[in-house]
Amino acid sequence: MAKSAMTELNDQIEAIRQEAFNEGYAAAMHAVAEFSTSGTAKTTTTKAVAAKSTSAKPTTTANGASRRQTRAPAKPAVRHTRRGDNARHITEALMTLPDRTGPAAAIKKALAAKGHDIPYASIRHSLGQLQARGEASLAGDGKTWSYTATQH
Repeated sequence: MAKSAMTELNDQIEAIRQEAFNEGYAAAMHAVAEFSTSGTAKTTTTKAVAAKSTSAKPTTTANGASRRQTRAPAKPAVRHTRRGDNARHITEALMTLPDRTGPAAAIKKALAAKGHDIPYASIRHSLGQLQARGEASLAGDGKTWSYTATQH
């Protein structure tokens, strides 16, 4: 008997909970429909919101104008490098070197002077690509690179 009373009580609680949910959902959908058809926001306040707003400080300045939040300045978009940019930059750096020849350290220094911070591994990879294209060649010492492509 106690078990059946508990299950009956649980069923009643669940029915009340479901009914409250359905009523709240219907009211919310009605508010959304009103808002979407009116074109402007019609604010409805509940007692809790009204009580909170009366106790809150007014958001006005000394001259009576309402305060507005200012947006933070927008950060510039990050520019992603395009495919092949490193090789182009290295070609330009090789052209600025005396005799268009120099070690990777000199190429990195020339790149830094132009504002490009490319790691040594990427410089070496790009030099290998340029070598495969016939635009750069490695000297006999294995450390010095030279620009060998003909100018157009």
